[in-house]
Parts: sequence; C-alpha cells; structure tokens
Amino acid sequence: MEKIEFAIKGMSCATCALNIESILKKERGIKNFSVNFASESGYIEAENPKNNIESINKILKPMGYEILTEKENVQEIQLKEKVRKLSYILPISLFVFFFMIYEISSMFIMGLPEVMIPYNLMNGILLVLATIIIVSAGRPFWRGIQKFFKGTSANMDTLIGIGTFTAYIYSTFVYINEVLNIGINLSSNTFFDAVIVVIGFVYLGKYLEYKSKYKTGEAIKKLATLQAKTAILVKGKEQIEILISEINKGDTLLIKPGAKIPVDGTILKGNGVIDMSMLTGEPIPQDVAKGDKVYEGTLNIQSTFTITAEKVGEETALANIIKIVKDAQNSKTEIQKTVDKISSIFVPTILVIATITILVWIYSGFTFSNPTFISMGISAFVAVLVIACPCALGLATPTAIIVGVGKAAQSGILVKNAESLEKLNKINTVIFDKTGTLTEGKPKVEKIIFIKEKANLENIIYSLELQSQHPLAHSVVSYLKTKKIKEIEIDNFLNIDGKGISGKINRKTYYIGKPKYIQSLGIEINEKDIQKHENKGKTVVLLSDQKTLLAIIIISDKIKAESKHVITNLHNQGIHTVMITGDNKYAAQNIADNLGIDEYYADVLPSQKASYVNKYKKQGNLVAMVGDGINDAPALASSDVSIAMATGTEIAMSTSDITLLGGNLNRIPTAFKVSKATLKTIKQNLFWAFIYNVICIPIAAGVFYPVWGLLLDPIFAGLAMAFSSFSVVANSLRLKLLNTQYE
Repeated sequence: MEKIEFAIKGMSCATCALNIESILKKERGIKNFSVNFASESGYIEAENPKNNIESINKILKPMGYEILTEKENVQEIQLKEKVRKLSYILPISLFVFFFMIYEISSMFIMGLPEVMIPYNLMNGILLVLATIIIVSAGRPFWRGIQKFFKGTSANMDTLIGIGTFTAYIYSTFVYINEVLNIGINLSSNTFFDAVIVVIGFVYLGKYLEYKSKYKTGEAIKKLATLQAKTAILVKGKEQIEILISEINKGDTLLIKPGAKIPVDGTILKGNGVIDMSMLTGEPIPQDVAKGDKVYEGTLNIQSTFTITAEKVGEETALANIIKIVKDAQNSKTEIQKTVDKISSIFVPTILVIATITILVWIYSGFTFSNPTFISMGISAFVAVLVIACPCALGLATPTAIIVGVGKAAQSGILVKNAESLEKLNKINTVIFDKTGTLTEGKPKVEKIIFIKEKANLENIIYSLELQSQHPLAHSVVSYLKTKKIKEIEIDNFLNIDGKGISGKINRKTYYIGKPKYIQSLGIEINEKDIQKHENKGKTVVLLSDQKTLLAIIIISDKIKAESKHVITNLHNQGIHTVMITGDNKYAAQNIADNLGIDEYYADVLPSQKASYVNKYKKQGNLVAMVGDGINDAPALASSDVSIAMATGTEIAMSTSDITLLGGNLNRIPTAFKVSKATLKTIKQNLFWAFIYNVICIPIAAGVFYPVWGLLLDPIFAGLAMAFSSFSVVANSLRLKLLNTQYE
C-alpha cells in the first residue's frame, strides 16, 4: 500500500469535504482516506494511488473540485483569488450597504436629508450593479445550484446561490412589473441591494476565513523553514553548491559556520558546535566531532567540518517531524466524526426549512389578502438560506486541532493523530517506566566488588557484557574500557530476557544478572549486603560461575531533575501515577518515595509490563504509558495513549501516539495542557456554531414576527453568516497564545 498526500481546490465548506470523501469511499482499491476542509488537503492509501486520483478527478472536476498532487499551496492561491475578487465586489457592496443605512436613518433622524431618487431610477441602478455582481462573482453559487439539481451534492454555495438568485429573479420581475405597469398585485419591494450586499459579505467572510485558516498552518511553515535550500558537495578538491534535492546517500558535504545541516549524516572530518534546539528543545549547543551524528535543520554555530550523507529527502528526522505533524493535523477526532454526520444532513435540512418558510408566508399572503407577505416570504426565504452556516460547524474541530497540534510541535511534542490529543484530556492514570524515563537512562558503574581474586574477572565481565544490548551492559562496558581489558572469545552466549546473560569461556559457564536470577541457579549470595546497596537506590548485578559468586557490580542511574516536578503537577491535576520497573523493589521504592509516586511495581519483566497497563484499564481507568519506545513497546501498545521519550535519533522509528523530543519529561504536563486547551476550544467553537444556527434560523424565517414583528433582513443575515466562520477560526487561533511554560 502506498500513501499519497494532496491538496484540494474548490472546497467552500465542510459539506464539500464530506462530498469528496463520499466519492473516495466508492472508489475501488482505496484502503484509507481523509479530507480536511480546514487545511484543504487530504490523503489516500491504495496500491496505485496516482491512478485512483486520475479517475477521481474525472468525477470531481465537473463538480468544481480538483485534487492536486503537485506541491502547490492551494490556500495561498485561493487567498490571492479572494483578494482579487474582493477588490471590486466589496467597494460596491459597502457603498450599497451604507447608502441603505443612510436611507433608513433619514426616516428616523430629524434634520437628516432624505435621498430623493425616483423608484425606477434607483432600482434600475441596483439592477445593473446586482447583475454585474451576479455575473462576475456568482459562478461558485451557480455551480452550487447545478450540483443540487443534478442530485450530486449540495453545500454552502447551494444555499447562497438559491437565496441570491431567487431574490434577483423575483426583484427583476417586480421591477419590470412596476416599470411596464403590468398590473400584477405584488409589493413593490425589491431585493437588489440584498443580493449585492449578501454576496459582498459572503466574499468578505470567505476572505477572513481563508486568511485565518492560512495562519492555522504556521507551525508546518516554520518547520519547513528549518530546511536548508542548498548544500556544498565535495568532489576531490572541488566544492560545488547544489540543491538539497540533488544530494545522494554517501555524498560528502562541507558544513561551514552559520550553515544549516542539509541532511542527516555522520561527521567525517573536523568538529563543530551544533544548535540542536530544533530537535531536542534544549537551548545549550552541543559539541560534535568525527563520528558523531548530525541532523537536518540543526545549525552549525562554529568551525567547519565535512559529513557523509546517510538519510536524505523524506528519510531525515526533520522530514519525519513534518510528516507526523501534517498527519495529525489532517486526522479526525471522535467529536469531528459526530459533527461530520450532522453536517452531512445540514444543507438538505436548511433547504427544507427555507421551502417551508416561503410556502407559509405565501399561504399567509393569500389567506389575509396581503401581497406584502409574499415579498416578506421571499425576504425570509433568502435570509434563512444565507444565514445558515455549515462552515462554522465544519471548521470548529479541524481548525482547533491544526493550531493545537502545531502548538504542541513548537513545544517539542509530536502528536501522531488528533484522537490521541482528544484522549489525553480524559487520562486519569499515567504509568511510567523507570530507566530512561524518570531517570536519565545513563547508568554508571560506581564500583565492582570482587569476591574472589580479580585475576581474569574484569576480562570475563567485559567480554560477556559486550555481547548484550541491555543499557546496564553498555554502562559496564564503558566503565571497563578505561582499564587495560582483553576481550575473550565467548561460546554459547545466551540472553535470558529480563534476568541476565550467560556464556562459556574455556569450557566454563559464567552468569551475569539480577541477584534473584543468580540465586535461582543455586548460588549462595549475601542478601543483607546486596540489600544495603539496593536500599540506597542502587542497581546490583552479580557475576558467578556454576558454583560461586565472583563479583558484585554496583550501578546507579541519576533521577532526572524535572521528574519530581512532573509527578507533582500530575497529582495537582488529579492524575494517579504508577511506576513499573525491572529493577529490584528497594531501588524502585527509593525512587518512588523520592518522587512521591502513588504506586510502584518492581522486578517486572519487559513482557509483563503490558499486563499492568491492562490491569488498570480493566479497573475502568484511562491509561497513558510513558516509556522509551523500545523495550516498553508492548506496554505502550496496550495503553490508551502511548508517550515515548525520544532523542533526535529515535524520531524516525517512534510509532507512539505522542513523542517527547529530547526526552524532556516537562513536556508531559505541557501535552496535557495543550490537550485540555484544544478540547475546550473545540467545545466553545461547537457551542457557538450550534447556538448561532439554532437562534438565527428561526429569526430569519420570521417565527417571531407575529409576536414581536421581528424579521431579519437578508443583508444582516449575510453579515452574520460572514462573521460566524471567522469567529470560530479566530477563537481557534487563540490557542497560539497558550502559555506552555511551567514554573
């Protein structure tokens, strides 16, 4: 299966996105798909997605949509198009609007001169202006009407189109009736001014909406600016400036002071000081030298060095970050899926309400022999169609998600999908792995106590641990490397998961592992002596042969400076904290007591960690698991929300719901804060969108006219609709102001 991302041209509201999704659903061979109205983009997963897109476009183009696979900024293109049309539509609309306000005001304000323009002349001018607006700017609305009558789909353009075109045709008929004195008994009221102003306000609203939507994607744009445009390729003694798209794996690149690293690679020659804050979030630059890894988008502050290109294009850490953020912004929450179902019936429902409205008004006109009611019915019909706003509903969730995920990314938190951000808000239990999560994950050997004579034991320990991938083994190897050590050949090496290792040297078997493992082999150990070290939070590893204990290795792992603050912060939010570790119970208790963790479990094998996650889930808890993403994989997969600690090297392989760049635990409270703020914004947006429609549609229909004489003019209906979408997007943009810092 291949996944391809694309931009979509021609969407005017959330219903358009649903219409496109319904077409994708019918297309053969597509496994997964999503369309996002807020970002005007989407993706499909299929065996041959390019062929699918060609056939889909044949269906979409007649409907006014188009899928673009080229890297075009559709939002920017459409924003420029909106500005161009607005430049001549808005002045005409505003002139008519303020003229109308003045005309009404002159009827009530003493001393304000009335406008004395003959009826036929005034309506003639308005007819010409309305015709210009309809012809030049009415194409999207005319296409919306065509879609509706063809039975393919209906959207916001359909509502505006039917409303304004009905008002235009009716007004033209009334005007001809008056000018030619045909004698049909109709009110002389026309709606040319409403047609002009409504279309003008719709375009103004769309412009404000597009401009705001463009701002919601700034996080992606900022990440993209971190990428270098060119690089210096070294060929022998020659240095050639090339585009980064021309870099191949294995190329030697020269990195000068002040230059961005163009790809992921390894330093071949020289040294430098790198600003890694883009990946790790840490402000302190890092010294790098021959053999060290460097990453795309990081900045070389000083010195010159050469690197070998290892990961290029879409494989780099930065490209992976951008992809994760994009995917999350295009994903949907459970709330959004519910709103989509409502949006899918919204437009047809409004058309039914508008039809009932005009029929009731016409019936009233004939019943009470009042031709004015027919004119008022047309006004109410137009107002209902114009004021109803599916866009506010459609934008409520995705705009908040786009800004929220972007804010998280800027804080060093990569969210895999919107659903994870939504779930995080409901988490009540957080389970932590110990090593590398609550501790620095850099265990250091304090000392080795030899029970028997040292002799060859250091060589034996070194040679055995050299075969192991365990973090503790690495610390032992690093410790012994500083001494004069000789590597010995190992036979029959075995790794006993979560317990220890064994191997034969000169036909004699040696064991390194936890005290319990060594004890299970029938080896006698001094438990009190071992417990003395464990009570201080140390990790004890033993070396033995088949009969005797030979050495005690004392290892310590420093607690991260921010761990206690993070646990306290979670407690303040009412979240239960748990620690599970493969370490001994005394070391576990020492750390749990120091940090104030609610519960802890020691001597847990990696394969057993998932069972503890499931235990809390069965108790009705929503569980987040925080681990290093490698030996905690089963537990992470079992949790409701998995949170992985990651350095720059781990970003590409992280498959967790949430990844904390640089392994900084302080980002956990930040993630909770962003999640809560995003969900709060979504709820505010949805409340406004629903309340707006619930209140405004009955007023526009004239439900309250018999009681209070209240009837909404289509002009003000257009103004209200224009600003409803803008207000939802503006509210989502407030998330950018969220303070993610903790004291």
